[in-house]
Amino acid sequence: MNGTSTKPYLLRAIYEWCRDLGYTPYLSVVVDERTLVPAEHVVNGEIVLNVSPAATNGLSMGNELIEFQARFGGVARQLSVPVENVSAIYARENGHGMAFEVAIVPRPTAAPGADDAAGDGDADTRPMLSAVPPAASSDDDVDPMDDHGAGGDPDGSGDRPPPARSRPRLKRVK
Repeated sequence: MNGTSTKPYLLRAIYEWCRDLGYTPYLSVVVDERTLVPAEHVVNGEIVLNVSPAATNGLSMGNELIEFQARFGGVARQLSVPVENVSAIYARENGHGMAFEVAIVPRPTAAPGADDAAGDGDADTRPMLSAVPPAASSDDDVDPMDDHGAGGDPDGSGDRPPPARSRPRLKRVK
C-alpha cells in the first residue's frame, strides 16, 4: 500500500453530494502557517469557508491543496488550504457531512498587541469537534440552524436551549 490518503477523495465526494442536492458546502479548516486565508476571519485557530460555486472562483480541490478565490468584504482574495488542515466538510442547510482528525496545532489568533496569558506562546486554542446525538425528529429537511427545528426546543417547553450556531452537527470519522 502506498499510503495515499482517502481524505481528498472524501472531501470531493461530500462536495459533489452537496452540489447535487443544492446544498451549500462549507469547509472547517484549522489554520497554521501553511494556510492562506484572511487572518481577520480566523477564530480560535479555525475558519469556516463557504466553498459553493456561487461563493468561489476557480475552485481546485487537489490531493494536497484546496485553492480558490473568494470575496471578503467585497475584496477578492486568493485562498489556499492544505487538505490535511480540513477538519470538516458539511452542508450548511442540514449540517450533514464528515469530520476529520487534524493533527495540526493551529496558529494562535490573539488580538494585535495582546500577549499570551502565561507568556510562553503555548496557548492551546485548537477547536474540538465532538459527535452530536441525532435529533428526536427524523425529518432531514429540518434546518439545524433554525431555533424552531429539531435542534432547538422540540416540545416548546423551554427546557432546552437552542443549538449553538457556530458548530456544525457532525459525526467524527476515524
